[in-house]
Amino acid sequence: MPEATLHFYLTLTQIGIAIPTLVALLWISAPYGRHAREGWGPTIPARAGWILMELPASALFAAIFFLGDRSLELAPLVLLTVWQVHYVHRTFIFPFRLRAEGKRMPLSIPLMAVGFNSLNAYVNARWISHLGEYGTSWLYDPRFLAGLAVFAAGMAINLHADTVLINLRAPGESGYKIPRGGLYRFVTCPNYLGEILEWTGWAIMTWSLPGLAFAIYTAANVGPRAVSNHRWYVEKFGDEYPKERRALIPFIL
Repeated sequence: MPEATLHFYLTLTQIGIAIPTLVALLWISAPYGRHAREGWGPTIPARAGWILMELPASALFAAIFFLGDRSLELAPLVLLTVWQVHYVHRTFIFPFRLRAEGKRMPLSIPLMAVGFNSLNAYVNARWISHLGEYGTSWLYDPRFLAGLAVFAAGMAINLHADTVLINLRAPGESGYKIPRGGLYRFVTCPNYLGEILEWTGWAIMTWSLPGLAFAIYTAANVGPRAVSNHRWYVEKFGDEYPKERRALIPFIL
């Protein structure tokens, strides 16, 4: 089978698994963070779990990218940089910003993430450095510029939201508090809204089926998590929790 055909079918597979992911996560909250619970097998330190699950998205993506025939061309290198700006932070910086001392997560969670991130790394890296065509002029195309702007806005939202959450607790402090400030005024999970915007921007700036597949899967994965988190906050804090907040999309959801 030609690689282009295989790549196309794997991209469709990625879109296809978004549906059962969405349905499953609407019924079952992934057991980590505030939803951590027993019954999901052996556990590992939460920080190690974060690094393990995100590693293919940075390291494997780079390895696959540089096997491509167009990997040393300017536009693919710029796209690589955009991708790595997110995932180098997510893999090697974010886990060490977390106040994760003593916290654990089921090993099954990062292992499932490794599977998806490996597939996602292949379909996107192989597209931008080998199967797709991005000349230097692409960097001036309105689709690239618009997508980059959406990606940058999403990452800024994501980073700010994560920083607010991390700073809620002083060192050595435990328990949960209501986050406030920024887009927390409107939604419970601006970090997830930011992530959806990032990969929507990626889909626009690459103007590709692999980019669209990732954007769809991201929404299917973190959307239900945002709904679960919102429900958890409302149940925990009751009337103290701001009633005007939605889960993910201001004024709507």
